[in-house]
Amino acid sequence: GLNFIDLMVRQGNIDNPPKTPLVPGFECSGIVEALGDSVKGFEIGDRVMAFVNYNAWAEVVCTPVEFVYKIPDDMNFSEAAAFPMNFVTAYMMLFEVANLREGMSVLVHSAGGGVGQAVAQLCSTIPNVTVFGTASSFKHEAIKNSVTHLFDRNADYVQEVKRISADGVDIVLDCLCGENTGKGLSLLKPLGTYILYGSSNMVTGETKSFFSFAKSWWQVEKVNPIKLYEENKVIAGFSLLNLLFKQNRGGLIKGVMDKLLNLYNNKKIKPVVDSLWALEEVKEAMQRIHDRGNIGKLILDVEKAPTPLMANDSTETSEAGEEEEDHEGDNENKERMPFIQ
Repeated sequence: GLNFIDLMVRQGNIDNPPKTPLVPGFECSGIVEALGDSVKGFEIGDRVMAFVNYNAWAEVVCTPVEFVYKIPDDMNFSEAAAFPMNFVTAYMMLFEVANLREGMSVLVHSAGGGVGQAVAQLCSTIPNVTVFGTASSFKHEAIKNSVTHLFDRNADYVQEVKRISADGVDIVLDCLCGENTGKGLSLLKPLGTYILYGSSNMVTGETKSFFSFAKSWWQVEKVNPIKLYEENKVIAGFSLLNLLFKQNRGGLIKGVMDKLLNLYNNKKIKPVVDSLWALEEVKEAMQRIHDRGNIGKLILDVEKAPTPLMANDSTETSEAGEEEEDHEGDNENKERMPFIQ
């Protein structure tokens, strides 16, 4: 699976990035080829999906058994590679951090992305949950039925939300950071929860941009604990990878995966796969994520042959410093991209 965090790793926008050369990727699906001596519960030939602390974009992957889960019989490998990161992140934020309950309201940014679609599906499992989403306008037709109210990502969504719900919302899920932090906090109802789980606004061009990073950092609302106390608001952060690989909460995540797979088997949730890409096409695939062109998850398929280039296709990447948000949907690479129906 490809995630926005992979772009941040590539650009060095994370703490303590590993030394190169490295193989990126944090989730995968496949067939068990070998077992350690003390491994129980799995057999060679089992269909599995797994979290990996890097190295997931490889033909052969090795990871501790606590991060491995069996794939349901009616789930294919593409769906399985799209499942762990998005749905565990969405579930943990909604139910473990924010305590989503009947009748609540949720604002989620990048509603057309993998996590955004997982959030929308999980919210639909609870009665009377209102979902506000922001997304690029060209995605609205495809995702309009997955959220209650959908706004253009470049619009003044704060006023739009307050026009519909004057008190604001109970939960804000922010993967953008920057100026959206202050906006999200301003939209919270009393006892509401703001959760930061990404900072995609810090990624601009092909390489790490100090200007972009600094701009996003200075736009972040300086949180005053006394103000939180007076307004009865909660601010939280969530990093699934840190929870798994630095804080040793694999057992907790296994319990969450069991609940999610039960929801999948009961046809309550289903991963949305945007497209499949050959390993040789990883540059174009990452550009599609960078340009926010995807609806759902992009998957690298080690058995897939590259798609032939079209005459009008461009493999040039955007330059840093441009206002790319204004040009979303114009990415020519989408034309060569094999959509999954």
